[in-house]
Amino acid sequence: MTTVKKIRDKLNSLAPESLDIIDESSKHAGHAGAKGGGHYAVTIVSRAFAGKDTMLRHRMVYGTLADMMHREIHALSIKAYTPDEI
Repeated sequence: MTTVKKIRDKLNSLAPESLDIIDESSKHAGHAGAKGGGHYAVTIVSRAFAGKDTMLRHRMVYGTLADMMHREIHALSIKAYTPDEI
């Protein structure tokens, strides 16, 4: 299973209405941290983020992916919205 698929499967627990995951690892190949996992950009739209500030939304995403961080995921860019914000 690819890392993108694993990320998607885990983030499905947040009931996303929209979920885009981009593997940006090739842009970072060769730098020192590249060995500890890939670089990914996530844009997620979910009602689960309603009433939550940006920091809490990011914590929710990081918490969902915690077991992948620093092994399969080295860097993660997050854009988290509610459906009303799109």
